[in-house]
Amino acid sequence: MVTTLSVQRASSWANQSSRRVLSVALSALIVAGVLTGLGGLSRASAAGRAKASGTVDVLYAGSLLDLMEQQIGPAFHKATGYTVSGFSNGSSALATEIKGGTQVGDVFLSASPTADTSLQGSANGNWVSNYEEFATSPLVLGYNPSSKYAKDLLTKPWYDVVDLPNFLLGRTDPATDPKGVLAVDALTGVALAFDVPRLNALATSTSNVFPETALVGEIQAGQLDAGFFYAVEASAAHLKTVALTETNLAAQYTLAILNRVPHEAAAKAFVKFLLSSAGHKILKKNGVTPVIPPRVSSASSGATTTTTVALSTTTT
Repeated sequence: MVTTLSVQRASSWANQSSRRVLSVALSALIVAGVLTGLGGLSRASAAGRAKASGTVDVLYAGSLLDLMEQQIGPAFHKATGYTVSGFSNGSSALATEIKGGTQVGDVFLSASPTADTSLQGSANGNWVSNYEEFATSPLVLGYNPSSKYAKDLLTKPWYDVVDLPNFLLGRTDPATDPKGVLAVDALTGVALAFDVPRLNALATSTSNVFPETALVGEIQAGQLDAGFFYAVEASAAHLKTVALTETNLAAQYTLAILNRVPHEAAAKAFVKFLLSSAGHKILKKNGVTPVIPPRVSSASSGATTTTTVALSTTTT
């Protein structure tokens, strides 16, 4: 009898133990399945958030060279996955190269609306349908702190100092760069207002004209005492500056997605980033004041409005 009961108990315990093992095994399989499913969902979610790849070709004003290469380009790549392939020159020169087919791009960043309007209409190749003024940066006088005139620039009106004998003042070519136009305007305007005739000579001389991308180096090397710059490029190059008192001149930075672009999706992504809070933060840190909302000019109507809608393009 004892033996029978012992066998029955042993058999009952074995059955219960088997059921427990089976239950634990089933639970483990269920958990594993759930985890596998979650892993699949996580991978699917990550794939949905995958960044884009490819290139956007940006043609931009020379005054934006350091800002584009060192800050905007890398930040845009980190945010979107797209890579900026850039080319820099004077805005007017870039417009001529676009029309002539020697430069092909997706986005055109100019320092003056006149460069954009020169690309509008069938006579100009219809490269730009509309453009946005998205930022401004004041014209300033950048100088070499080792110049013998540095102290004078800090204590006297700038136009009295650049008029001194042997003062070496540099500017860009107004024929290829809007900044050169503003520099001439500053010199001739102050010459007339304050009767400083030599400033007119500086405005018409060609011996003090340098390529936009070379002018910073001339100042830093001590080859010039001072030169005309936008605050954004002076900030990027860590140049000392003084304000151009008695003037109110500034770059009017515009952007346009060129018609018949090779990388339209990347171009739209670049414009969206530049006009975003992240883009504005970079601009503000570097001597550029965002225009919020940007002012849009259309070739068809000739009107200027404010909008936050992305620029349209012609792809045919």
